[in-house]
Amino acid sequence: MNEPQISAIKKSLETAVQQAAEMHGRMDETLPALSAIAQACAQALRSGGTVYFCGNGGSAAESQHLATEFVVRLSSQRNRAALSSIALTTDTSLITACSNDLGFDKIYSRQIEAHLKAGDVLILLSTSGASPNLLEAASAARHRRGTVAAFVGEKQTPLDKLAHHTLHIPSPHSQRVQEGHLLCGHLLVEMVEDLLTETPSSAPENSR
Repeated sequence: MNEPQISAIKKSLETAVQQAAEMHGRMDETLPALSAIAQACAQALRSGGTVYFCGNGGSAAESQHLATEFVVRLSSQRNRAALSSIALTTDTSLITACSNDLGFDKIYSRQIEAHLKAGDVLILLSTSGASPNLLEAASAARHRRGTVAAFVGEKQTPLDKLAHHTLHIPSPHSQRVQEGHLLCGHLLVEMVEDLLTETPSSAPENSR
């Protein structure tokens, strides 16, 4: 790698770090929504319900990540029972069949029709907040009397009109928004664990 290439990478890194610092400096803006979503998740889990996640692309990967944290655990410092959480992004047979037979816009709403119960929580992750399949999912969850939460970017989105709780990441940059979603997702799991157990966690370290 030559000097101009190294210089360009360094500049990109500096820009990304600056953007991340600006976002992190405003993350306290997310606390009201994050707290409300945590309360909804804890209530659903106390009642024997489930927290569902879905998203597209990188947000699909984060959906799987966060559902795993609920089911397995966030930190080795707290052993607790598994919490019911499912990512609707993982069943390739179902997703391809639904895409082929009913259309891609139905890949999540069809699963919600099959599984989501009243009082369950659906969390949608989206940088745009405008993906048709997520809007369909939100509508289906509301129809089944589930609680709908959305993690989106800093601007108002179509999901805002369908979600009971919307968490806006304070950044105009898609990469930073996705990083903010993961940060808030980890905090969400920690907050739910605190709500469901008597001993709050302290400085959790993931064992993975």
